[in-house]
Amino acid sequence: MTLKKFSRKAAGLAVFGALLAAPTTGALAQGTPQERSDCTGDAFQFCGSAIPNVPQIEACLKANLNQLSPACRSEFEPTGRSRLRPEHFS
Repeated sequence: MTLKKFSRKAAGLAVFGALLAAPTTGALAQGTPQERSDCTGDAFQFCGSAIPNVPQIEACLKANLNQLSPACRSEFEPTGRSRLRPEHFS
């Protein structure tokens, strides 16, 4: 095997290893864009002590409704509930 072929193979293995080692748990826990909540950032900002208890977080967010991001506020409009899930905070 020539040095050039060895270098390419080593580089390919290094990239593959880096991809395997990349942290994906947090990203997967967030779900698809449709499953994610626009309130996650607001929950961390205003209701950190309630995390990961979603009913407590929602109560806290409702208490701070005027300070929430427009996207989070609108999430509460149709149902009075957010799309927050405990796995959004793991």
